[in-house]
Amino acid sequence: MTTTAASVRWAHVGLNCRDQRATEDFYRRHFGFRRARVVEADGTSVIFLRQGGVCLELFPAQGEPLTRATADGPQNPGTPRHLAFQVDDVDAFLAAHGDLPVSLGPLTFDEFIPGWKTVWVLDPDGVVIEVSQGYTDQDPAEPS
Repeated sequence: MTTTAASVRWAHVGLNCRDQRATEDFYRRHFGFRRARVVEADGTSVIFLRQGGVCLELFPAQGEPLTRATADGPQNPGTPRHLAFQVDDVDAFLAAHGDLPVSLGPLTFDEFIPGWKTVWVLDPDGVVIEVSQGYTDQDPAEPS
């Protein structure tokens, strides 16, 4: 069976969590996620969170992270660097969520895109989350 680009849709990101409740609370409080489903599989509860078209799947996990995330995320091959969300105003987002641990920024990238500003924060398990304003895709007529 051939899959076309039109038939492929984003599904979710699975996150390993030391404390599923704390992670769920974090994404609900700061990013507007809601609980979509809980599945019991092999004696383990898996929590699905949804915010619009974005879904997070929270798995219980033990031990220490394989990498310590800093700045804009780990740079090890095969390791996701960060999750990213768009907001209208990074400064207003930070003011409303003042208890977020910032790992880098806020930084501006006006030399690439006027008005592009980003901050990176950490979730309870140290996953780096980029919060950005003003990003736009490149105009196809622009040289790359």
